[in-house]
Amino acid sequence: MAVQTLKDLLDAGVEGRGVLVRSDLNVPLDGATITDPGRIVASAPTIAALAEAGAKVVVTAHLGRPKGEPDPKFSLAPVAAKLGEVLGRNVQLAGDVVGQDALARSEGLTDGDILLLENIRFDPRETSKDEAERQALARELVELVGEDGAFVSDGFGVVHRKQASVYDVANLLPHYAGNLVAAEVEVLAKLTADPERPYAVVLGGSKVSDKLAVIEALAPKVDTLVIGGGMCFTFLAAQGISVGNSLLEESMTETCKGLLERFGDVIHIPQDVVVADAFAADAEAETVPVTEIPDGWMGLDIGPESVARFAQYLTGAKTVFWNGPMGVFEFEKFAAGTKGVAEAIVEATRAGAFSVVGGGDSAAAVRLLGLPEDGFSHISTGGGASLEYLEGKELPGIAALEA
Repeated sequence: MAVQTLKDLLDAGVEGRGVLVRSDLNVPLDGATITDPGRIVASAPTIAALAEAGAKVVVTAHLGRPKGEPDPKFSLAPVAAKLGEVLGRNVQLAGDVVGQDALARSEGLTDGDILLLENIRFDPRETSKDEAERQALARELVELVGEDGAFVSDGFGVVHRKQASVYDVANLLPHYAGNLVAAEVEVLAKLTADPERPYAVVLGGSKVSDKLAVIEALAPKVDTLVIGGGMCFTFLAAQGISVGNSLLEESMTETCKGLLERFGDVIHIPQDVVVADAFAADAEAETVPVTEIPDGWMGLDIGPESVARFAQYLTGAKTVFWNGPMGVFEFEKFAAGTKGVAEAIVEATRAGAFSVVGGGDSAAAVRLLGLPEDGFSHISTGGGASLEYLEGKELPGIAALEA
């Protein structure tokens, strides 16, 4: 990646300068309680390095999907508190995005201070398709750090979005890749340039439509592609198997049939599944062959035979990419598939494989299921961005840094 990095900015000197940092602090919440602070912890080093070097740090981030206006349930207040705890220093939270409070607080910053702006998506211009609207917001963000300011892009989870705080500000300020973004691109380049073989990919999650482009892109390039999660039932249906009440994208069955015909020697789907009579943590559950899913029941995890077979495909792999859980891992009864496959990836890693966990639910599963984070070579912070990179798409937030 031919871009300037955080090190370049620090070497140039930031003491007394305003630095706008776009972080990815989009963490899961239960009410006001953060259930997985992984993205906050991952974002902290770049922010800390700037503050310790004497920058006046202004951080912008989003949380959830507010509808372009302030919504208390999507406030970054819990995030500001947790970020301050992780950094061991005070993090101010502005009461607005680029309004009077944000402006007043930014003007009052002294060297080493950190200001977190309120949820950037409270401003509808952030995600606007109108370039002039996005640029207007970008200019107001730049005002908060001043004309001699700099921009650090450190939210890899949003670099696939052409948004004001990701793309447009990079065109207005000297721009640099933060530690997270630089590391992510370096890792993903290893998966696409010349990966060591055998190369195995594990895909899960709910919808085939979400992963179709990456399946199309990777199937011709990898040695093994195993598929679990809700999306496997559309592949099963494509083989004429009745899947009961399992998640099914009927409009995708013909597409899946075509994929199996073209890449049947590479794509592997479950042989057995754990089915339930309801989508609930305490549902009645049993393990059945995929051909014997009872009417009215739904598959919520892959079964033990499938875990063992998938683990065999991962044994001996030299490169592994995993994106998407094998089942509803949040429910203990349906977590064994995800845990078993993840443990096989850990074993492969310890045997010398280069392994990447593709962000999102997969990264959350690693932490929730108590798997060792150092059992993987890299845990990504951006699921969608990772997939689009592997699909070969240009990521606007990266392209802006290269300009």
